[in-house]
Order: sequence, then C-alpha cells, then structure tokens
Amino acid sequence: MRVFAVVSLSAALLSSVALASPARVKSTFGEQSIDQLQAAMASGGPGRSSEAITGAYLARIRTMDRRGPALRAVIAVNPDAIAQARASDARRKAGRLLGPLDGIPVLIKDNIETSDPIATTAGSLALKDNVTGRDAPVVAELRKGGAVILGKTNLSEWANIRSTRSISGWSAVGGLVRNPYALDRSSCGSSSGSGAAIAANFAAVAIGTETDGSVVCPSAMNGLVGLKPTIGMVSRTHVVPISHSQDTPGPMGRSVKDVAILFSAMVASDPADAATKDAAKYKRDFAAGLSADSLKGLRVAVLRPDMSAPLKATFEAALAILKAAGAVLVDVEKPKLDGMGEAEFEVLKVELKADLDAYLVTTPKAVTTRTLDQVIAFNEANRAAEMPFFGQELFLDAAKTRGLADAEYLGARAKSLRLAGLEGIDAMLAKANATILVEPTYGLPWLSDSVSGDHFTGPSASDLPAIAGYPHLTVPMGLVKGLPVGLSFIATAHGDQAVLNAGYAYEQASHARVAPRYLPVADAGPGLEGMQ
Repeated sequence: MRVFAVVSLSAALLSSVALASPARVKSTFGEQSIDQLQAAMASGGPGRSSEAITGAYLARIRTMDRRGPALRAVIAVNPDAIAQARASDARRKAGRLLGPLDGIPVLIKDNIETSDPIATTAGSLALKDNVTGRDAPVVAELRKGGAVILGKTNLSEWANIRSTRSISGWSAVGGLVRNPYALDRSSCGSSSGSGAAIAANFAAVAIGTETDGSVVCPSAMNGLVGLKPTIGMVSRTHVVPISHSQDTPGPMGRSVKDVAILFSAMVASDPADAATKDAAKYKRDFAAGLSADSLKGLRVAVLRPDMSAPLKATFEAALAILKAAGAVLVDVEKPKLDGMGEAEFEVLKVELKADLDAYLVTTPKAVTTRTLDQVIAFNEANRAAEMPFFGQELFLDAAKTRGLADAEYLGARAKSLRLAGLEGIDAMLAKANATILVEPTYGLPWLSDSVSGDHFTGPSASDLPAIAGYPHLTVPMGLVKGLPVGLSFIATAHGDQAVLNAGYAYEQASHARVAPRYLPVADAGPGLEGMQ
C-alpha cells in the first residue's frame, strides 16, 4: 500500500486516534458528514481544505489499517488523491464547484475500476496487474461531481463467490477485514472493507457492490446505512462481475443523507449496460426529498422472521419508533417460495462464467488469466497464497455450466424472479396495502473462523430484493450484545426514494447508531455464542 506525506486536519473536524495497544483504540473520534465537511471547506479556515481533509483521512488509514486495530479495510490508497483534492480547492477558490461531493474523499470497493494508477484486483492475486487506466462509469460520475478518489477497499475475494466455505472479508491481496466493533467478529461480505472503513471514519462514504447481501450485510454489521439500489439505476460496466441479473454498486455511509447524496451522483444511463437505459429518467437529488415526517400515515408491512430474544426486543423497539413517527404497521407473513434459493444459485453460477469471461478479455495484457478456467488454474498453481483456508468449488461448478442460452438457466431465472418479486415482495406489500416492507437486516456479526468459514445465523432480508432487483436500504437499529444490527426498508422497483425517505425518518427519530470502540472481542457478556 502506497502512503505519502499528509496534512493534519484540525481537531474540530477529525480528532486524532490515541492507541493504547496495537489492538485497541483508547479515545473516541469525530465523525463528519458530507454537509459538515462541505461547511468546513466553505469556511476557508486553516486545515479546512479538501487537501487537509484528504490528508487527515490518509493519516487515519495509515494509523489504523495496518497498525493499531489493523482493520485491513483498505487495499490501496490512491497516489493521486492529494492532487485531486488540490484541484477541488482550486475550483472552490475560483467559484466553480461541481456539486455536493466536490472535494469529498470517497473510497471505492476493489472490484470497481478507477483510472488512477492502482490495480482493480477483486482481492485476487490473479488480477494484481489489472491497472486498466479506465474509470467504471459509476466512478466517472463521481469525478464529474468533483469527488476525490481516496483509495480502494478490501473485500471478500471475487465478491464471495469462490467457495461455500469462504471467510467473509478475506482476500489474498488484502488479508482479513476486522470489524471495528469487535475485532474478532466478521465485517460480513463482500463489501467488508467498505463497511469497516466507513465505520472507522476512513472517509465519509464508500461504494460497495451487491449481488445478494454484499452492501446491506456489511452495512448492518458495521453500524452503517447502505443502499442496494434498484437494478439498472447504476452502471455495472468495468466492475468485476458475478451476475448481470443481480449485480449493482451501492452507496454506504454513516447517515441516510450521506448515502442519498452519494447515490444521487451515481445514477446515470450507460450505453454499455442495457439495464440502465432508463436510469436518467429516475435520476434526481435524492437527498432533497428527505423529511423527518416521511413516516406519517405511511402503511408499512412488517415481516417478523425467527430471531433471538435480544434481537427481537431491539426490532420491537424499532417498530415502536416507526409507529410513534406516524407509520401504520401491518403484519405480514413471508409466502412459501419453494425452490427460489436453488434457482438463484443456478443463475449465479451460469452468469458468473459468462460475465467473468466477458470481463477478463477486456483487461490489460499483463493480466494472464483471461477466462474463469484460467483463474481456476491460477488458484491451483498458487494454492498456498490463494487457498490457505478454503477452496474454489463454486468456481468449478460455474465452469461446468452451459451458457446463457441454456433452457435450465432461463427457467431458473424466470422462476427466481417470479418468486422473489411477484409472489414475494409484491404479494406481501399488496396484502398489507403498503409501500414499504420492514424487517431485521441480518442477525449478529459472527466470529471470524478460518477453519469452518462463515456462520450466517438468524434472519436475512437480502435475498428477495436482490433477486427481484428491488431497492433495499438498511439503517442502524442499535447494538445487540454490543454488536450492531440493522433495520431493512424494502420497496418495489424504483422505490429508491421511498426507502430513503422512510429510513431517514426512522433514523431521525431513533438516533440508533453507536460509534465503534475497536474492542478485541465482543463486549457482550456470557451467552453470546449461538446468538442469532
């Protein structure tokens, strides 16, 4: 990771971190929103430029990412970040600001290409030379708004699609991301680095990607707001793919407004991504529509999955806040959706081979793995580095699939889409005559386990909106046994503004987010193991 000289930022913006030991943060630290950072830069005071803010975040990464609590949330910092910040400061001085993100440092998940002189690896050594010199359109949109590309975040290697026994947050390039709330706990995946980095205040906002859960899970388990947008709102071009049916970049931040501001800059039509043909029609200032009164009179369908007693108590308290804010709560039951998961799995395997092969042939000649089969061979040849903990059985299964014209694949996609959408979310909302569905996002962060891999327990809200392509917002619901949990807001296609509105009103009423303490182990008392 390349780190260079940085400029200190005044304590009024970002307080310094005092480390009592390599594994523990002694002091709390300031967290600044996009609006607060913009106000600081507008004031023109000492240490309040974009250059100073960018330098302070880089210093914080240097202090905490490989030292201190050693979060391993950032794979690489951008050597051009300070130059980009200086350019923003020059625009500000000349009165030519480009928008609300001008001068704001943003972290980018390392499966999304940027034209900066850093590789896009998806966490794999097979892509260590993947310096493409091109921006993914979603990054190009951020640059148009003046954002500073601060660096690339760690992730579950290949976005968690290589093995059923994978360790969320681990990659051969970046190592294991650690949860800032308890360093022995998972940050979830695959956007684990984006989640841990924003929780640790390495930047105000970051971009993750989701196929099924990879924005909302790390957001929920790192005490963040995360939006999985409607499919087709944000381009996927030059993003290392899994599935063109379900992949999307999504914004992550510490508040709904920050996420809305970032999302507003990400939405754009892209001729190279047919799914985005109508995106420009839906583009707007999503932050401008936010109101603390958005829940008044809003009918909300409530899904109560099986969960532990402590999580249930937290969820019931969140529902009470929704009701007090004016929401009309209507209980619904999840329909029987037999075969949906199996159908989704078939879709992901087929599209992984087709989409990854199509991506790899566009990479620079220095990248010698040009097909999924060649990636599999690379992993075998570099087993000690690439597969010390888990294998690649999902890659092997995907390599055997028969392509996008295969009847079994086409039937699986039609089935999963119908069950998740028409017979799933649509049916529940219709039965309740509601526009928003709420439920717990996930259970608690589990222990990171290099032997057995992930231990998903408790509820999961991600599958239906991921498969259907519908928007899914998670907002902090507080701590359970000292660990963060999230509340999900789900709507039908292009209900992105609706979930942001509802999530914002809940956030303003609850103030449920608690900053992390970087504890070596969860401060949960006895009986945490087995908690959902």
